[in-house]
Amino acid sequence: MFLPKMPSEEMALPGRTSEMKITDSHYILGSSQIAPKGNNLAYAMFGMGCFWGAERKFWDLEGVMTTSVGYAGGFTPHPLYEEVCSGMTGHNEVVRVAFDSKIVDYRSLLKVFWENHDPTQGMRQGNDIGTQYRSGIYCFSEEQFSNAEESLLIYQSTLSQEGFGEITTEIVMAPIFYFAEDYHQQYLGKNPNGYCGLGGTGLSCAI
Repeated sequence: MFLPKMPSEEMALPGRTSEMKITDSHYILGSSQIAPKGNNLAYAMFGMGCFWGAERKFWDLEGVMTTSVGYAGGFTPHPLYEEVCSGMTGHNEVVRVAFDSKIVDYRSLLKVFWENHDPTQGMRQGNDIGTQYRSGIYCFSEEQFSNAEESLLIYQSTLSQEGFGEITTEIVMAPIFYFAEDYHQQYLGKNPNGYCGLGGTGLSCAI
């Protein structure tokens, strides 16, 4: 069986210096994707399989200001979708969430993250196989990092009791976020019947 693995930095594609151009206005929320503004602004970033379905899990939450999909966690600067899919950038497909921390707390976002994908599958989510589909939590503060690690231990206990394997989620401080192409942004809002391979374990995360 093919087991995808991360490329080395030396083997990764060279990328480019030009930034991806996207429509600033969020298709669903109407807010700025590029430079959101608001009280108590905070960010979260997650990898949980195909980013189309992952983004949809967050944009309807009260307190979420905007969401965007992109690439993070690899080596190639300003990658293209085809390059990420080649497995030669090291990047993950991620959703970046801007939220009002007084309305929705980070632990609530972690709960959505854990409950809406299977974090035990390594470099895949269901039929989507590749390093770009790995489970990941990318933290913007030490407090987020601590909360993420604590939530992993809690959810691992629940999963283990039900016969699931070890969680493979990577938890690291947030790397550079590169916007994905414009057509990927809010894809399932623009295409309600579009593909979504996202599926959870059916188990709640008690945080």
